[in-house]
Amino acid sequence: MARETNPRLQKIKHLLQYVSLSIVILAVWQTLYHLGYIKPIILPPPSKIALTFWELLNSGAMAKHVGISVLRVLEGFGIAAVLGLSLGIAIGLSRTFDRLTDLIIQVIKPIPPIAWIPLAILWFGIGEKSKVYIIFLGAFFPIIINTIDGIRQTDHKFVEVARILEVPRFKFVRQVVIPGAFPAIMTGIRVGLMVAWMCVVAAELIAAGSGIGYLIMDARQLSQSDVVLVGMITIGIIGKLMDSLIKRLEKRLIGWKVSYVGD
Repeated sequence: MARETNPRLQKIKHLLQYVSLSIVILAVWQTLYHLGYIKPIILPPPSKIALTFWELLNSGAMAKHVGISVLRVLEGFGIAAVLGLSLGIAIGLSRTFDRLTDLIIQVIKPIPPIAWIPLAILWFGIGEKSKVYIIFLGAFFPIIINTIDGIRQTDHKFVEVARILEVPRFKFVRQVVIPGAFPAIMTGIRVGLMVAWMCVVAAELIAAGSGIGYLIMDARQLSQSDVVLVGMITIGIIGKLMDSLIKRLEKRLIGWKVSYVGD
């Protein structure tokens, strides 16, 4: 009987550890509000934020804004993933291609996506393309850099063995290089997705009339700090859910990888 309950107790314990700090922060936050240490106009209490979230959800406004932002993120991130992985693999496998592209990548990489907004408007107008472009820029560089680094971390012993055994290059890349680079590639995808969500607010500054970023900026102009926080928390929750899905996919694709999780 003990063997059956122990795993359940462990899961409950882990769940409590997972949410305990968040619960403590919310409790302290709410208590400080009731004691008068926090002004609601500056930082509304969790109870007010929860009520505002429910009202936006009930009215359908939240679903509308979330749906539009998710679509923009998926479009920008999807393009970044396809180009980032393709170019990253090509650069990682070719010294010549690396020399041709390295200077351009290293110069453009540090430029924040928000700095591209004026050019995005000139090139694509104020429609959806400019917003997707900003999100694409944010997600692209983490993916391509991690892909290149992952390929370059291939164990040199495997390369020498493949040369000795005269393994065809395509087979070596497909069965050794790419699988070995997968942990770094998945890290790049996760970071790229996170940055894509960070860029949503910046992208939706471009004359947007919908989306979570628009909701936040519109609420800021009206001094609705509760709506601002609802939008911020919503972005965090959706980002967390997407990251969890990618982590599950990562476990399926690279189940052989044993990670150190601490003592």
